[in-house]
Amino acid sequence: ALVLLCSSAAAVVVWKWLGKRQIQKKMEEALRTQDEGMKKMAKAVQQFREQVPSVQTDAILSLPLLELTGRLREGSLSPKTVLYTYLEKALEVTQQTNCLRHFIPECEEQLQEIQQQKEKGLLYGIPVSIKDHIGYKGHLSTCGLVQCLGIPVQEDSVLVKVLKRQGAIPFAMTNVPQSLFNYDCSNPIFGQTLNPLNLQKSPGGSSGGEGALIAGGGSILGIGSDIGGSIRLPSSFCGLCGLKPTAKRLSVWCTRLLNMDVCSCPTPVPCALGPMARDVDSLALCMKALLCEEMFRLDPTVPPMPFDEEVYSSSAPLRVGYYDTDGYFPLPPCMRRAVRETRGALQAAGHQLVPFSPPRIHYVMTELFLKTFFADGGRAWLDLFTGDIVDPSLKSQVNCYKIPRLGKKLLALILKPLQFLLLLKLKNFATISTCRSLKEMWNHHHQIEAYRTEFIAQWRELRLDVVLCPVLGPAFTTGYPGKLLTAVSSTMLYNVLNFPAGVVPVSTVTEADEEELKFYRGCCDDPWDRTLKQ
Repeated sequence: ALVLLCSSAAAVVVWKWLGKRQIQKKMEEALRTQDEGMKKMAKAVQQFREQVPSVQTDAILSLPLLELTGRLREGSLSPKTVLYTYLEKALEVTQQTNCLRHFIPECEEQLQEIQQQKEKGLLYGIPVSIKDHIGYKGHLSTCGLVQCLGIPVQEDSVLVKVLKRQGAIPFAMTNVPQSLFNYDCSNPIFGQTLNPLNLQKSPGGSSGGEGALIAGGGSILGIGSDIGGSIRLPSSFCGLCGLKPTAKRLSVWCTRLLNMDVCSCPTPVPCALGPMARDVDSLALCMKALLCEEMFRLDPTVPPMPFDEEVYSSSAPLRVGYYDTDGYFPLPPCMRRAVRETRGALQAAGHQLVPFSPPRIHYVMTELFLKTFFADGGRAWLDLFTGDIVDPSLKSQVNCYKIPRLGKKLLALILKPLQFLLLLKLKNFATISTCRSLKEMWNHHHQIEAYRTEFIAQWRELRLDVVLCPVLGPAFTTGYPGKLLTAVSSTMLYNVLNFPAGVVPVSTVTEADEEELKFYRGCCDDPWDRTLKQ
């Protein structure tokens, strides 16, 4: 019996070793492919440089998107020159930040294609970067997961098709956090992406590769996705403009999310694709280009509503609701100062500012947002890591969900005398409630709809046109987003509501902000508040 037991134990050890070796081989192959792509990219840039040595790189890179499109359309700049200029800069940025997951060699074919198009699209000749999980034919869509390696996408996503139709040139796919459910940007396959403005900082996530590439100057326009702040948080951390449209405003067909096709995975808090860029006009041009007949034809589920130029160009006074805290996770002093300064600027411009308090954010965060994704106690999410190496930035969450339900209840009872139970309920994923029946799930969906109705009623009562509010920031040191997942309350609200929401940079951190941060106590000076301060 002892011999049999030893043999079984040895077999388990060997089996685990073989599994890990298989994972390692897949990861090594992915890195080899990535490296070959980068070398091919560098070679193409070098060849162009030899052919055209007099390109004014800095002048091209400094052009705003609207001016660059004008120069391309009139012919004073060629798409080839612009493409290779941005390829060269992207290589430089990724060497510093590790923001590129893969170079798209077919960009050279697309360059030839657009020069044969009869009509020049709104994004004619513009190099565009796209987030890892946005489908591009023949390329991987990994979500930072080993199980997604070796399975190339069979066709372009609708969004990529429309970009191409409008004359854009997708040239690179950018890095993401493992499973996309993190606002840092690290995975075990391609590693940690850094913030180009400060290499000790995170670029945010999950569209962190996009944030780093655009902020570093290696892309003028990028496409990210957002299900809890994944466009807006990198935009905040990297000093960019980003827009999360209403879900289904842009097609998500052939876009992978958490190893599932978004289209076949309905959820009451849906994913939205949207643009990231250096200025608001760039976001508007991108939306104008994407909201076209081709988008509506390729994806009939997208409402056929073109971009409303009249609303966008209007200078009519607005009635603006505002708040500088949601009462759930108080933000650092500099972010609240940004709201105050913007409020003052809007008032000076003739707009009417009205205090607004979003209702019941504690309830929204724990009972609506987190319950949507972890209604099964996190089992579906944990399944993503089967046969995978868990990234260090996610280990605390993964370990938390591995605790059996009974274990979580016992832990809560033990901690109750220490008065930590309330904190755990509000700020820790371990104790969020789950949907234990189909009836509970339908009730959860109804609760989300009821909250939207309540919020809209409050909005209408105050006769608001728009709301001004803070976003989480400034950029965290790498590794910290994984410790503070519930700090995303400022962004997740608008995913639950399915409202469009954007981020704009209005200021930078001052020495006075740093001094004020020393006295930050947050909600109740608990471990999470102290972690935010760090």
